[in-house]
Amino acid sequence: MNVPLLDLQAQFVSIRDQLQQAVERVMSSQRFVLGDEVRGLERSIAEYCHTKHAVGCASGSDALLLALMALDVKAGDEVITTPFSFFATGACIARLGARPVFVDIDPHTYNIDPARVADAVTPRTKVVMPVHLYGQCAPMDPLLDLGVPVIEDAAQAIGATDKGRRAGSMGVIGCFSFYPTKNLGGAGDGGILTTGDDEVAARLRRLRTHGGSNEYEHEEIGINSRLDELQAAVLNVKFSSLDKWSDERARKAETYTKLLSDADLRFPLVTPEVRVDGRHIFHQYVIRVPGNRDALMEHLQAHGVGSKIYYPIPLHLQKCFEYLGYKKGDLPEAEAAAMETLALPCYPELNEEQQAYVVETIKSFV
Repeated sequence: MNVPLLDLQAQFVSIRDQLQQAVERVMSSQRFVLGDEVRGLERSIAEYCHTKHAVGCASGSDALLLALMALDVKAGDEVITTPFSFFATGACIARLGARPVFVDIDPHTYNIDPARVADAVTPRTKVVMPVHLYGQCAPMDPLLDLGVPVIEDAAQAIGATDKGRRAGSMGVIGCFSFYPTKNLGGAGDGGILTTGDDEVAARLRRLRTHGGSNEYEHEEIGINSRLDELQAAVLNVKFSSLDKWSDERARKAETYTKLLSDADLRFPLVTPEVRVDGRHIFHQYVIRVPGNRDALMEHLQAHGVGSKIYYPIPLHLQKCFEYLGYKKGDLPEAEAAAMETLALPCYPELNEEQQAYVVETIKSFV
């Protein structure tokens, strides 16, 4: 049996007609930049995330950059974040000349450890930027209590909650990605920012259009990062299915966890830990296999099962961040997670037979 890590074709088939109609609507209008589709999506996302504003942009990476710019992060400032994340989390900080301060993670959820964040705050700390990894919110209350502005990297967590609060609604700004593999994914790159602050929202809208409130007057230097109408049209179609798809992912996760716990495996394997006070949307279902993760991955591949490592090299050990002075062993929990974690196929269209095959394949690994 072949079980891919993700099957976007299966999703497309279910909404083909609506997507084609949406694309035709945009092509007929010949409005491609910041039109009705973008404004409609911004309204929907703001309402969904329980925030006053949502501001579309060109990618999740740009969302992080724009958020930092909107909070005046500059050279010499420090931004505390996690080393166990996609590269953009650290890169956006460095692009502004600020210093990424990497803090180790909770080994159970893989999210940033708030106690370590508190120890890392200095007079130069301008922002704390937690990542809601794999679709589960970082514990926000202890981070908010620090009194430092918080930007939520919620690229993987649209619809996730922390104590009833939606991802993207708790910090000053929330940042989301619409990369095609996300729970709400477009037909290319796209992103959006959420905020409850009128002034921050107005500034984000300026910053995404070269820092100007109109085409030829510029209050500051921004960037060109606008969400395309075609992407917004695709996302508007998919948005109505977002909660259904995320709930399906959670059900697949429950099935995996039960099957794996009943499998009587001959080697240690740790299933995801889910917080009881939040909603996990399972952008990824990530297991932990101490000691022989890579061999298991090869075994899965040989039997037609897709898998992927998120993330094999923590940010503090990336070559481009050598200047920060981190060395191997400085952040042991992130380093151990990078060596031991593995994502299994988890998407709404995955069926029970496929999941059973994945677990049977894992069980046959020696």
